[in-house]
Amino acid sequence: MTNSFLGPVVSSAHLASGSFAEVSELEYGLILANHAFERWMVRAIAMAGFPELGALDVLVLHSVYHRDRPKKLADICLVLNVEDTHTVNYAIRKLKKAGLVKDGRQGKEKTVAATDKGAETCERYREIREGLLMRAVADLGLEPDQVSRAAGLLRLMSGQYDQAARAATTY
Repeated sequence: MTNSFLGPVVSSAHLASGSFAEVSELEYGLILANHAFERWMVRAIAMAGFPELGALDVLVLHSVYHRDRPKKLADICLVLNVEDTHTVNYAIRKLKKAGLVKDGRQGKEKTVAATDKGAETCERYREIREGLLMRAVADLGLEPDQVSRAAGLLRLMSGQYDQAARAATTY
């Protein structure tokens, strides 16, 4: 939100001094939202009984449970847009140790699937999310299509950041 007296709300004024200062506003919103979202996931999964899990562990667990089908490591990384497969592999090991996922095979490919305990944990997380987060979000008075458009913008911007990262790598 730009204020004519104060200027845009950003974390780095030097980045907002160039063209399209609104992107700096968006980036600051992403910073705040990312940290809040990660904090939320960790607290919610702790309420569901797993305080030792981190944010990436939670994302991997939900991704593995998605549509109740086994997933390949490469697919999990692709869906979550995680470049470093080692971090996802480590999350899978933690989830296996906690009894939430198990190994499998799809032809020659290794897969991972949610265990019954993993499925129950995901459902418990969903209940916690409904009770604590979704009611509060509903009280904001947002229209579902507003939220959907914001999600679309974030996915679109992620593509721009990925392209810029590829370009920066070539220099």
